[in-house]
Amino acid sequence: QVQPVESGGGLVQPGGSLRLSCALSGSLFRIHDMAWFRQTAGKQRELVATITRTGTTDYTNSVKGRFIISREDVKRAAYLQMNGLLPEDTAVYYCNADVQWYSQGELQRKVFWGQGTQVTVSS
Repeated sequence: QVQPVESGGGLVQPGGSLRLSCALSGSLFRIHDMAWFRQTAGKQRELVATITRTGTTDYTNSVKGRFIISREDVKRAAYLQMNGLLPEDTAVYYCNADVQWYSQGELQRKVFWGQGTQVTVSS
């Protein structure tokens, strides 16, 4: 099984920065799209940023110009650099990865979710 593990969350003052990391464990054949989502209590999970296998990125409007998504396939990792953080960025951030792996000789493909990391922006 593949398991994305997020890290790097914490408490930061408005205007500050954090860098989230997502590391994929397990035996992988190929990593396709990776993404970061966030969710606050009582709200639906929101797509924050995506990055394709070829490096094309996309962002939700509220984070454009402040957040940068990147990936290092050699390390089986993705990152979210968050700058100019605002109180409304407070949420649990989840990593999402579309991956392929071999199971009993057959190629499998599935989207996996991490457990999330809390980001709190407050003075």
